[in-house]
Amino acid sequence: MPKPVTTLHWITERAARHGVTLLDRLDSDPEGERASLLAGVLANPATIAPKYFYDALGCALFEAICALPEYYPTRTERAILTAHRDDIVRATGTRKQLVDLGAGDCAKAALLLPAAQPRRYVAVDIAPVAIAPALLRMAQAFPGVELYGVVTDFSRRLDIRGAIDSGPVTFFYPGSSIGNFTPDDALLLLCRIRELCAAGSGLLIGVDAKKDPARLNAAYSDPLGVTAAFNRNILNHVNAILGSNFDPGAFGHVAFYRGDLGRIEMHLEALSDQRIDGPSLERVFAAGERIHTENSYKYSTGEFTALLRRAGFQDISLWQDAMGDFAVYYAE
Repeated sequence: MPKPVTTLHWITERAARHGVTLLDRLDSDPEGERASLLAGVLANPATIAPKYFYDALGCALFEAICALPEYYPTRTERAILTAHRDDIVRATGTRKQLVDLGAGDCAKAALLLPAAQPRRYVAVDIAPVAIAPALLRMAQAFPGVELYGVVTDFSRRLDIRGAIDSGPVTFFYPGSSIGNFTPDDALLLLCRIRELCAAGSGLLIGVDAKKDPARLNAAYSDPLGVTAAFNRNILNHVNAILGSNFDPGAFGHVAFYRGDLGRIEMHLEALSDQRIDGPSLERVFAAGERIHTENSYKYSTGEFTALLRRAGFQDISLWQDAMGDFAVYYAE
């Protein structure tokens, strides 16, 4: 998504002063990105890609979501990584390059680094406001590790040229963010990761499991309204990009599990008729009309193992919590 060049340039310079290399790999086509976003808003039904959640406020709200008692994925995955860290590192190996996809605050990778001892750590994220300060913290905690950040939209293109060399890599994709992709698009991303795997490389990935729909629904509709604020804030980001006049308070947060598709859906529903204007934009949302903002697919272990094999991975290891709520896979 478009980012202020001056802001990213300042962040890059600050990172360099602390021994962190930050690479800007965002598409340099803001007009094309804007046109794609506009097309989604004008579509019927309207859609906004979930990557637009992550402006500065959206990143902060997502961190708050991860601390909610109803939102089990973050703490469950962290517990798996902590409890099984030695076994995981035996499977992945040490002294490799560690590429953290959707790194955010880098907290989950920090759990593995003391045991994995990577020679290079690469944080990949669409939001420089998230990974830049996180990498500065990592520089203090792990002074012997080469640190890189790559700012890119890897849902479109996984461009990490210059951040890794020809040696073995452990790709780390935590948080079950793979669930934001349709199964077909998830397969394409897994295939792209597989193509980047040199000899001795592999993928360590966290995946949310299918479970009681009531628990799934609660995780995405917390009573404090943090997830609702996160969902509505996407409209602020859209306004900043399109020059539109969405009123986030005029849309309600809707989230529900669709068992037929195996996914949580998040939507914004117009609470009354809403006329949206902006450059090249005229759209009326009738009361009750929805904007689809996110899918979050859930997988049984059999389903996701099959998906990994279709992408060309072999020798798959699996770790889960006692309730089977979440799974961490390593695939070579």
